Formats: sequence, structure tokens, C-alpha cells
Amino acid sequence: MSPKDHTRAAAALLDAERTGRQIGLLSQRHPDIGMDDAYAIQKAISAQKLAEGRKIIGWKIGLTSKAMQYALNIDIPDSGILFDDMLFVNGATVPAGRFIQPRVEAEIAFVMKSPLAGGAIGRQDVLDATAYVAPALEILDTRIVRSDSATGRTRTVYDTISDNAANAGIVLGAERHDAGDFDLRWVGAMTFRDGEIEETGLGAGVLNDPVESVVWLARRMAQYGQSIEPGQVILSGSFIRPVECPPASTIHADFGPFGSVDIRFA
Repeated sequence: MSPKDHTRAAAALLDAERTGRQIGLLSQRHPDIGMDDAYAIQKAISAQKLAEGRKIIGWKIGLTSKAMQYALNIDIPDSGILFDDMLFVNGATVPAGRFIQPRVEAEIAFVMKSPLAGGAIGRQDVLDATAYVAPALEILDTRIVRSDSATGRTRTVYDTISDNAANAGIVLGAERHDAGDFDLRWVGAMTFRDGEIEETGLGAGVLNDPVESVVWLARRMAQYGQSIEPGQVILSGSFIRPVECPPASTIHADFGPFGSVDIRFA
């Protein structure tokens, strides 16, 4: 793809977000699309949002579970950008029409107190740089269709990355914990929709340890000349399958002693 292709794809995705009308598969329109193209499109989206006054508040990591990697035939995670207008208060109601096809995932969030930069970042560096960890929900949305109605072809990882890794929102629970207070591999969540349990999972589903997910992000960002900054929130990756959230859905994620998170969709 050319730089002009990247710019046009970013503009189409931003228009889809504004209008609520999805676009077709980029991987179908551009069969030669690759990982660098996808992140270039994501970067172009970010540049436009920043020009419009948005601020980056953190990063999300996706495709951290083996199940999702197998589904998309990829063996590495992906990442996306969290902007300030994506943050919802715990227990808030998402306005009707805010998202196209919202889903939620249960995750462990890391909030940083010092920067993380460089390709040699390790596990202890992440722990030392973390102010606290908290229960979280990520809200996903799809500005690109999940599948092409004519051919049945489904999204590829390049479509997902281009679409800011399908990120749309973040909800942090009220609880705050020192990163060393829990073995995060054993932190789990029961996720309910309208009072009925939909999904369960453990932190170990995230690259065997959510801390290692943040290690991966810091190293990947170093390849692009980026770094994780103090105060930023890192969504370390989901350990449940996405839960669909049609209108009037109420979501409750019970992380046991780690805390809980709630969100409602009008």
C-alpha cells in the first residue's frame, strides 16, 4: 500500500466511526496489505484524532490468547491506542448509538508511574514502572465489517490493527493494587450480561502472565521509536472471549478479591 492508500483508509475508518456506517474489508480492497501498512493506517488515524484535540491516555494489547491467535492465523499480539474520549466511569451508561457493534472483554489494567522504553525491557522493569493494577473492561467496536456479505470472507489481523485493534472504550474498576500483591496469572473474572454469566477466564490466558504482555508492548513500541509514558493506562489483554452488548445490556465483571467493573449500554 502507498502512503496515500494509508491516508484514505484512515479517513474512511474515521468517517465510519462518526457516522456509524461500517466500511468493507481493507484486506479485500488491498490484497497486498501487511503489518506495516496496518500500523501506518492506525498511526494516520491517531494523527487526525490528535489534530482534533484528542489526547493519548494509553495503549491496548490484543490477540494475547492462543485461541484468538489460532483463529486469525497469527502468532503475535497486536496493539492499539487509547484516547481520552474512550474512558468511561465505572458504572456509567454508554449513550445509545455511541458504538456500532459493541462487545466487552475482561482485562487487567496497568497504570504506569514511570516510562518504559527500549528493546531490552524485562518483567521486573514493568513491575518497577507500574503505579498500580486494576480490574478493567475493554469496549470493542468494529468500524470494518466482520465479514463480507457477498463472499463470506472474514476480517484478517490487518483489518483489525488498521481499525485501532478494534478498540473503542475502557472502564476501570475502583480497586487499586500494587502489581506485586497478586500473582496476576491467577486473577480471574466472571463476566455477566443482564445477570447471566457469559464468560470466565484467568490472567494466565494472557501470554501466560499479563506482565509479559506489557513487556511485549514496550519492546514492540521501541521498534517504532515509541515509549510508554507515566500516567498511561495499559490494557494487558483479554482472558475471555468478547461478550456481545446489544442495546440495554448491563455488564458486570466480578474479579473476586481483585475488584469488579460495571458498564451499561442504553
